[in-house]
Amino acid sequence: ARAAAAAGEGQLYGGRLRWAVAGRSREKLRAVLERAAERLGKAAPGEEVGVLLCDVSDAGSLATMARQTRLVLNCVGPYRFFGEPVVEACVENGASCIDISGEPQFLEGMYLKYNEKAAEKGVYVVGSCGFDSIPADMGVLYTRDKLKGTLTAVESFLSVKSGPEGLGVHDGTWKSAVYGLADEDNLKELRRQIGYAPVPVVGAKLKKRGFLFYSPEFKEYCITFMGSDGSVVKRTQRYLHTELQQTPVQYGAYVTLGGLGSVIKLMFMGMLFLLLVKFNFGRKLLTKYPKFFSGGYFSKEGPTQKQMDGTSFTMTFFGEGYSEGQDPQKGKPNVKICTEVKGPEPGYIATPIAMVQAGLSLLEDAASLPKRGGVYSPGAAFSKTKLIDRLNKRGVEFSVISKPEV
Repeated sequence: ARAAAAAGEGQLYGGRLRWAVAGRSREKLRAVLERAAERLGKAAPGEEVGVLLCDVSDAGSLATMARQTRLVLNCVGPYRFFGEPVVEACVENGASCIDISGEPQFLEGMYLKYNEKAAEKGVYVVGSCGFDSIPADMGVLYTRDKLKGTLTAVESFLSVKSGPEGLGVHDGTWKSAVYGLADEDNLKELRRQIGYAPVPVVGAKLKKRGFLFYSPEFKEYCITFMGSDGSVVKRTQRYLHTELQQTPVQYGAYVTLGGLGSVIKLMFMGMLFLLLVKFNFGRKLLTKYPKFFSGGYFSKEGPTQKQMDGTSFTMTFFGEGYSEGQDPQKGKPNVKICTEVKGPEPGYIATPIAMVQAGLSLLEDAASLPKRGGVYSPGAAFSKTKLIDRLNKRGVEFSVISKPEV
């Protein structure tokens, strides 16, 4: 329902796009359409909205769905279990595909298995088009484009603020984290099979911070961000350097925690999580009781409406580089920039906004996409499109905070 509302009434009901919803239950799909219509202030969803029945366990139904469309928005996760059949059906039947996965194993596995076939078919498979990882990936590109000179390094700091009802997240994200951390060794092997070309370090090397540190800028403790942002941004920078000969940007991703009490709570839960995730019975416990093991943040019910309404995020980017005319390979960086991406609740409001606007960019900014089809990160696919402009108009806002000279 939120994804439908994110696109806007003119684009969905009687507008320039024809669209449908797809899933296993016709009754549930009609209920989704009714909720979307309610959010858009309409009495009924309209007969022009199609309903397609398909199941990820039924390859024939997925093929039938993919043959009827130019683009599939795939919201069914965890993607390591349910994502590949949709990608395969889309590639085999000539439809592009966008997902909101934050799972590096799935994202990079799809690149290994389907990149060449997607290129042959002329279709685009673009993963991580939700909160993971459009704010980070497009935020780095926005920072680069706003610096007068050559951007060589960026650090991002994610801050999530909640209202009096607190923060809530659905356990689907929790399951992705559980199985992702349990499968780290396979991710290393996957990357070895892909044979990534190394990304050169241009300019002064970005100093790696400790896992936990205090930030004087935010006056809070911070930790390394454990999500997919780092790997997604690196894939984009590798593509831009290898294919477009652009200067690669070094990147570090962090999240603010708050005071010492928050740190102690996180460290206790984190150690317990890392201990249990190594064993099969531990993973069963973690996925069966997400609310207990996450301190109440993750649940099978997901966030309430009040929790979503009271939650927002800000991602702040600190960039450094070299002024126009200065060789980045000589001397220290001499220009800095601070930018920001801010928006509503990340998982259930900002994510559908990002996904739908990415889909519109793929459909309507086709001349600005990479010339070949393939499996892409968001920044690689959309760096030349109007995606940031579209997001700004929908409430995920990119802005420059300062551009001080050193």
